[in-house]
Amino acid sequence: MKIPEALRNELREKLWALADDLGWQALSWVEKSPLYEAWTKDPEIGGRLSRYIDQRRVRVYIKDTIMKGYVHSRQAGAERPFRALGISSDAEVAVEHERPHGRQLGDGRVVAWGNADDWKLVLTAVHERSFGAEGARAFAAVLMSSTGKYAQPHVRAMVDDAAAKLGIERLLWLV
Repeated sequence: MKIPEALRNELREKLWALADDLGWQALSWVEKSPLYEAWTKDPEIGGRLSRYIDQRRVRVYIKDTIMKGYVHSRQAGAERPFRALGISSDAEVAVEHERPHGRQLGDGRVVAWGNADDWKLVLTAVHERSFGAEGARAFAAVLMSSTGKYAQPHVRAMVDDAAAKLGIERLLWLV
C-alpha cells in the first residue's frame, strides 16, 4: 500500500522541524540512530506509517524517504554561508551552482559550500568555477558539519593549505 502524499508531507515537515531543533547536520550516525528508533515507535509518526507499510519497514522509510533530502535541502540555501562570510542577503547573484552548492556574485566572487567531508569537492569547485572566467575570483569555501575528524587542528591545517594553494581567499569551518 502506498503512503498518502499528505501524510508523507506532514511527517516530513514535522521531522525536519525536529531535526532543525536538534542540530541534525552536526549529529553523528550514533546520535541519530536512537532518534530514528524513537520516531519509529512514536504513535504519531511510526504508528501512523505502520497503517500503510509493514512495521519492520517503518524505520527504513523514515530514514531513506522522509529524512533523505533533509541535509541537501538545508544546504542548498545561501543564507548560512553568506551570513558567515558577511555577504549581504541581497547581494547580486550572477550564477547559481549545485553539486556542490555555490554562487558567483555579480562582483565576480565565487563561493561554494558543503559538508566538511566533501572538502576536496568544495575547494575544487571554487577553483574550477573561477579559473579562467573573466572577472571571477576564488573568494570562499565554507565547510559545514565540521565535527569529529574535521575539528582536529592537523586535518584543518591540511585543508587550509590546500585552499591556499588553490588561491581561495577565505575558508570557513562551520559546525
